Amino acid sequence: MSLFSWLLPRKTPVLSLEQQQRLLQLPPAPGLGEASLRSQRWVVVDLETSGLNLNRDQVLSIGAMVIEDGAIDLGQAFERTLLRTHNPLNPSVLLHGLGPEAIAAGCDPADALLDFMTFVGDSPLLAFHAPFDQHMLGRALKDSLGYRLQHPFMDVAALAPLLCPHADMRDAGLDHWVRHFNLQVEDRHNASADALATAELALILFSRARAQHLDSPLALQQRLNQWQRRKQMHSF
Repeated sequence: MSLFSWLLPRKTPVLSLEQQQRLLQLPPAPGLGEASLRSQRWVVVDLETSGLNLNRDQVLSIGAMVIEDGAIDLGQAFERTLLRTHNPLNPSVLLHGLGPEAIAAGCDPADALLDFMTFVGDSPLLAFHAPFDQHMLGRALKDSLGYRLQHPFMDVAALAPLLCPHADMRDAGLDHWVRHFNLQVEDRHNASADALATAELALILFSRARAQHLDSPLALQQRLNQWQRRKQMHSF
C-alpha cells in the first residue's frame, strides 16, 4: 500500500437499484430525548471483527437485541454474518465460531448492513465499549453503502461504573460485570450472545439510573458526559 494511499478519495460503493431504494428509505437518525428510559426502544449491538485495528479490520458479524417497554424482547433479535474475501483472520475470531467457511457463506455486506439499519430504525444504540463498535460500524456503512452513521451510541462499559460506584470495577470487561451481577448467560463470545449479555446488564443499569433520578436517555447521557469530564480533569 502506498504511503499516501489514505489521502485518495474512497471509491463510491456500487449498489443495485433495490439497494439504493432501501438506503433512501432508512429513517433519519434520532437524538437522545427526554422520554422515560422504560418507554425508549433501544438496540443493543455487538460486532465480531477480523481484529482490533480501527482502520484496517472489518466487521464480520452483527448481533443485536432489543430492549422495549423495559424488557428484552427476544422476538426482536438480529444476527448476520458478512461475506468477506481476502481478509486474514485474527486467531481470536476462530474462538467466536467464525471460521473461513462461516464467513464464505455470509451475506453480501451491503444487504446485511441495510438489514441491520432497517432493524435499528430510529432507535439509539447501546454497546459495551461503544466507541469501538460505533467506529467499526460507521466505517463499514460508509465503505459498503456510502451511508453516514449518525445514530447516538451509549456506552454500557462507561455507564456501569458511573451507576455502580461501590462496585470498584473501573475498566472491567463484560465478563466481570456478568459475574458481578450473577447473570446467567450461556454461549458467550459470539455477537448475539454478547448482545444479550449487554442487554441484561443494561436493564440493571437503567434500574440503578432511575433510582438516581436519571429517567431519560438525554439525562443519563448528560450525567455520563459530566462524569467522564471530571475523570479526565482528575487524571491530569
